[in-house]
Amino acid sequence: MKILKYLFLLLLLSFVALTVFVATQKGNFSVERSKVINSPKATVYNYVNDFRNFEDFESWAVEDPSIAMVFPKKTSGNGASFSWQGTEGNGNAITIKAIEGESIHQKMNIDGTETDVNWIFKDTLNGKTKVTWKGKGTMSFLFKIYTALNGGSDNIIGTMYEKSLANIDKNLDYETKTFTVKVNGLVKKTETFYIKQTFNSEIKKVNKNARIVIPKLIDFCKTANLAQSGKPFIIYHTYDTDKGLAKVSICLPINKEISISAGSDILAGKLNSFEAVKTTLNGDYSHTSEAIAKTKAFINNEKIVPELSWSHLEIWSISKMDVKSPSKLMTEIYFPTKPKVVPVVKVPVYKPQTTEPAVQQQTTPATPATTPEEEQSEF
Repeated sequence: MKILKYLFLLLLLSFVALTVFVATQKGNFSVERSKVINSPKATVYNYVNDFRNFEDFESWAVEDPSIAMVFPKKTSGNGASFSWQGTEGNGNAITIKAIEGESIHQKMNIDGTETDVNWIFKDTLNGKTKVTWKGKGTMSFLFKIYTALNGGSDNIIGTMYEKSLANIDKNLDYETKTFTVKVNGLVKKTETFYIKQTFNSEIKKVNKNARIVIPKLIDFCKTANLAQSGKPFIIYHTYDTDKGLAKVSICLPINKEISISAGSDILAGKLNSFEAVKTTLNGDYSHTSEAIAKTKAFINNEKIVPELSWSHLEIWSISKMDVKSPSKLMTEIYFPTKPKVVPVVKVPVYKPQTTEPAVQQQTTPATPATTPEEEQSEF
């Protein structure tokens, strides 16, 4: 019995000594890790900026299947947030400030351990991105004990950062390289009514602006009791690749023609029926330029006459509002064309009981080599 008492006393003294030791240690920590990611800066930034992707790359989330994440309506940009619960702890995070393509500042709380998180994105050679991930904060008492027994905060948190950065690289390498471009050919788009916001934009920022405008258009529909009749789309009135600028209308299709009072920043419009060459891009938006190039090549090869009064139309058939994986996105691109002119041909008509054939001019439409398929409206 005395041996058990001594052992118990020894354990108690050891626990007290450990508690005193931990209590006297600094609770502040600062951890930093960097990695070159094999993807363009815009792609990496957008991936990290959306909290929905954290369950796919955060090492603690990937390694703990018991974690249940809760995502509100806003998961990217300033004010975005999410929370989680798991057998090894609960937590939450919020984005304080996001500077497009450059940096993200977040605050994270894991069971009382508060962390200021900063992401910095820098271009490198060959279109890659250097990501620097910094964490600075104050440990809870329990986390101080855990770090004291496992090599310190830099070792524990730093290892998590390293694994997570490796996951980002692996995930994006697959997501950005998995895509297909299919030129569907000539189609005919039907008449469409819509609401819109029109403005000039840098081409590289059109998708970002669309993600801001589209929720406003959806809210306008709800307030005005309008029925949305399809997927959002973008009309490119101009598309200047040399200057990197475009004039665009971000649009939401509705089921009827309406008029909007003067002074509103949201306007109503009508897209008349038109013939076009359709191309389908399955995959990340970064491949849009390749899809456009293939479409233009098809138009030239088939000797189709383009309609030059406006550039093209993009429909977000499956967007980042629907899925989080870039490889699952689907964008339909329509380049307007001029209708084919049906040629007039002369057909000889022979009258009976005459020795000389009488030639009469008769117009018969020739069958065009390529006829636009009548396509159901996706709007």
